[in-house]
Amino acid sequence: MSTLKDAVTDISVIAHRNIIKIFRVPEVLVFVLISPIMFVLLFAYVFGGAIDIEGSNYREFLISGIFAQTVVFGATFTGAGIAEDMQKGIIDRFRSLPMSRSAVLAGRTFSDVIYNMLSIFIMSITGLIVGWRIRGSFLDAVIAFGLLLVFAYAVSWIMAFVALLVPSVDVINNASFIVIFPLTFIANTFVPSESLPTALRVFAEWNPVSSVTQACRELFGNLPANSPEPEAWSLANPVLYTLIWSAVIIAIFAPMAVAKYSKPR
Repeated sequence: MSTLKDAVTDISVIAHRNIIKIFRVPEVLVFVLISPIMFVLLFAYVFGGAIDIEGSNYREFLISGIFAQTVVFGATFTGAGIAEDMQKGIIDRFRSLPMSRSAVLAGRTFSDVIYNMLSIFIMSITGLIVGWRIRGSFLDAVIAFGLLLVFAYAVSWIMAFVALLVPSVDVINNASFIVIFPLTFIANTFVPSESLPTALRVFAEWNPVSSVTQACRELFGNLPANSPEPEAWSLANPVLYTLIWSAVIIAIFAPMAVAKYSKPR
């Protein structure tokens, strides 16, 4: 019977294996890092001139939304990685080894935090180049970056569970795009939620992607000047709401993913 120490060791080994793979397949890493740069430049220069944010520089308003969108999309690497391992038979090999049942999935989700850390770092540099500035305290900025990683980690468990249900890289990529794309756009990521039609505005206000974005804007000090106090509780308490969503997602999907991994048939 495995102990907690054994489980931690197994998780660290799997995470290390996946991190090594990142640098052994540099093409994947390059595309991971190019994508956030393209989003920042596209919205900053193509749409930035057409979108007016009263009391704020649109580029400062934009970056938190780009952060949120990118880390959520980054969670799809968890699903794609697990699906690829299943197609190649690596998961079956792991199942035959005397190791913790949760190690493969936990190691995968932990290692993919590295993807998101690299993406956030590149986005931050790109944002600073186009005019974004952190106007809050250093501690607030650290909390904002940490919140992004926590939420991305939670979403990665959803993708891990989906990958075990549909072990195909192509299906994972297409399905995640269909779900995540509207989820990240029907939010306050790129425009204020007040500008949306009523039904979409209500959805956006309670969308956890909006709360992550709102929390980052507050912590980075990028909220528009004289912006009204949000009426929705989710946006008035964005840090707490994001943490609640993250905890709920992990509490639901982590056990489901581990159970599916343990009993594939």
